[in-house]
Parts: sequence; C-alpha cells; structure tokens
Amino acid sequence: MSSVGTVYLVGAGPGDPGLLTLRGAELLARADVVVYDALVNPELLRLAPVSAERIYGGKRAKDHAIPQDQLNQLLVQKAKTGKCVVRLKGGDPYIFGRGGEEAEELAEAGVPFEVVPGISSIVAAPNYAGIPLTHRDHCSSFTVFTGHEDPTKETSSLDLGWLAAAPGTKVILMGVERIKTLSHQLIEKGMSADTPVGMIRWGTTGRQQTLIATLGTVADEVERTGFSAPAVTLIGDVVTLRDRLNWFEKRPLFGQRVVVTRTRDQASQVSRRFRDLGAAVLEIPTIKIDAPDNRKDLVEAIIGLNSYEWLVFTSPNGVTAFFEAFFKCFKDLRDLGGCRIAAIGPATAAKLTELHLQVDLMPEAYVGSEIAEAFKQEQDIENLNILLLRAQVANPDLPKALIELGAIVDDVACYKTVPETEDVSGAAEQFEKEGADWITFSSASTVENFNARFNLAESRQKYPALRFASIGPETTKALIALGFKPDIEATPHTIEGLVQAVRKATTRS
Repeated sequence: MSSVGTVYLVGAGPGDPGLLTLRGAELLARADVVVYDALVNPELLRLAPVSAERIYGGKRAKDHAIPQDQLNQLLVQKAKTGKCVVRLKGGDPYIFGRGGEEAEELAEAGVPFEVVPGISSIVAAPNYAGIPLTHRDHCSSFTVFTGHEDPTKETSSLDLGWLAAAPGTKVILMGVERIKTLSHQLIEKGMSADTPVGMIRWGTTGRQQTLIATLGTVADEVERTGFSAPAVTLIGDVVTLRDRLNWFEKRPLFGQRVVVTRTRDQASQVSRRFRDLGAAVLEIPTIKIDAPDNRKDLVEAIIGLNSYEWLVFTSPNGVTAFFEAFFKCFKDLRDLGGCRIAAIGPATAAKLTELHLQVDLMPEAYVGSEIAEAFKQEQDIENLNILLLRAQVANPDLPKALIELGAIVDDVACYKTVPETEDVSGAAEQFEKEGADWITFSSASTVENFNARFNLAESRQKYPALRFASIGPETTKALIALGFKPDIEATPHTIEGLVQAVRKATTRS
C-alpha cells in the first residue's frame, strides 16, 4: 500500500504569473496532480510536469465546476494514493477563499498538508493601478471586507456603521454585484458621497481595467460601462494618487493582446519581453522539436567532423539538437576538431557561446545570398567542406548559394518541427473566443502550423483588427504564400527586433 501523499494549498497570486512565490513554483514543478481555480493564471500550469494531472476546480459566482464538498474529498483521495497534490488557489489560500475549509478537511482525514501564502489582490491590484493602500499624507490604516458573504447566512456579519466610521482606506473584495447596495448604505451610515472610489478589474494582468468614480456615482458608472467581476474596490482619498502613480497602465503595449507562436520551451523569453511592455500574452506554441526522420546522416556527419572546415548553424534549435547528438558519440567538446563555426543571427550565436564556443562568422540576415556574401568576404570557400546543420525542411537557397561559390556542402537535418496541438494553458481556446491584436511569427513553420490549426483567413475575418508580425524574410515568404502580407517585419531579424517592431507599430497606431 502506497504511503499518503501531501496536499499543498498554494496561493497563485493575483494574476500576473511573475507574482507566484518561489516555493509555489518549486511545488508545481514536482506535482503529480494540480487542482486549480478560475482566477488562477493558466500560464502557471506550464510549470507542472507534462505528466501531471490537471483538474479544473474553479468557482465563479454561481458557476462551480466541482462542489466544495466533492473538491475536498478529491484532494483527500488523490493524496491517499501517494500523490503530490498542489491545490492552486487565486491570491492567498486563506483570504476570502475556502482554503481554511479545505485544510480542515485534510486535517480531519489525516492527510499531511502545507499552506503556501500567495500575494493577494488586496494589495497587488491597487499597486498595479497606482493606488497605495496607505500614504502618510492621506491615511495610515486600511480595512478589508468581502462584498460576497455566505448566501446561506440569514443576516450579514458586516457592520456598515462601523465600517463607514472607520478611518483609512476601505477595500472590498467580490463586491461588484452589490456595489449599488453597499455604496448607498455607506452613505446612509455617514460617509460622504464625494469620497473617491477606484475599482480594478483583472488586476495585475494585461486585461486590467480601472474605473474611477465617487461613492455617490460608482453604481451608475458600473452600470453605464458594463464593469464586471472579478474586481477589487477601493474607497478613500488614496484613490486620488492614481493620476501620478499609475505606472502599469501607461506601459507602451498595455491593452494589446499578443499571440506568441514559438515552441513551448522558447516562448517564455519573448513572452517576458512583451509582458514587460504591458501586453497580455497568449502563448500558443504551434511547433515542437523532434528528431529528424533520418538520424543516420547526422550520426555519420558527427563521426566525420574532422573532414569539415566549417560548421554552419541556422537556429538555436539546431545548436541544441546537434550537440545532444554529439555528446552521445563523444564525451569531450575538443572532439569537435578544428572546424570553424558560423551562426545565423545573434540568438544562434548566443546558444553557441553558452557552450564556450567561438563564433567565427555571424551573418545577421537569414537570406541565402547575404550569407554567401558574408562567407565570400571572410575567405575563399572554393573546395572547402561545409556542414550545414538545420531543420529537416528548410529553404534550399542557402546551400545553393554556397555551392555556387565552389563549396562542398553537406546539408544535414539535425531536427524537425512537428505541429504542437496541446493547449495546456487554455490560450488557444481564449484566442478562438476573444481574438488578439497581434500574432507574432518567428519562423515559416510557425506560420504554416498556426494556419493549419486556426485558419488565418477565418481568424482575420472573425477579428478584422488582427495583425501579423514576421521575424524576417523567410517567415514573410510563408505568409505571402498563404495570401497575406505581414503588417510588420522585424529589423533586425531577431526576437528583440520582433518585440520592438510590434512596439513601434502599436505606438504609431
């Protein structure tokens, strides 16, 4: 009989995936089961092993995926099979959630558990909206209460008379639906109708929206604008500081939804850059890297490395795949021999530098004629043996251009790209339902596979404002072949160039 596992009640934070604690990330990385709520950022699920079971246990108002009593039993049952169970809860497990009830059930069942605190929207959402909860010129305290009490209770436990008289900032969680009643009652209990009010929806995420009003007008503004949950409401003079302290919503890509199509392993780098600029990012990997169909050619090329004067890498994926195969044949990097190394683009060069390898030639543009010209200026390559290491399906222009200069070229596939169809984070579903402002394409294969999965023509017809960003000429060719001209093409043809191109185009529009 297996030993009892442990349940970890982990606070996922308010929405920004960067606000998850290190302990939370560590536990997700070794989870066997993840049970997550509706307000948890789905991107966090990527931190769990691919083999982990993911169970949606979300609760939103009247929509409960799993009733609480059944969810409690689910945690107990999974742990009793010896599994490491992460119960991922929005914000903090014990703040206006039902983490305390879940912990009680685990304790009653004799199941070991640990509580990992999370950053609550109580403090995070106001910070991201430019509203400090306390300020020495305005107040030195704050009071937090829920606007959504247990519906089975006969009377409210909120003393609105006391709350109205209490000094400092008032913070209401889950109060959007009752804001009309609450605001009217607070005014009746003595608060001024002119008291500033701020409501922050989807705080800390790229979808954040902030509504500013007064206690007397907030209910009408909520109705007029269609403002809805989930939101945090702040009542007090500190709301007036927003004009000066609003940093998050002033970032250049705030309000833009950007689709990232790189492989799952590579997506985080570009996603982080877009998020730093304020964008809401949907990671929808369209390709994943696999071994080439013919591995024999790669093995033979590695065994015969001493016969080559040049190794040419065209992508970071090629570097990774080649050296994974290399170290299966050799144990010493010196067995690479005396060949010189060329890298197409700074990202490829950086990957080689990580291995402490000197890059002898780096043409920045991935265009066959320009790469050949760079070799021509470097040295006469007539009769030199060049090993070209790249994807199984690749543009024939480069080897052709090198052969025209007299080189003897072995074009060897060290990996292939295959379609990625999983939707671990739910980003693909969100794109289909809500669309996006930009789709960023980092290779021809991302274009082809994204089109095969979503149909770009239909996507643009459904969402006319959707724009396409290409990393470079080869990617642009793939878009043109499908009948589309990219709205922008990065210069330089790098990930950073792609990010900055989207930034400039958005700023102009």
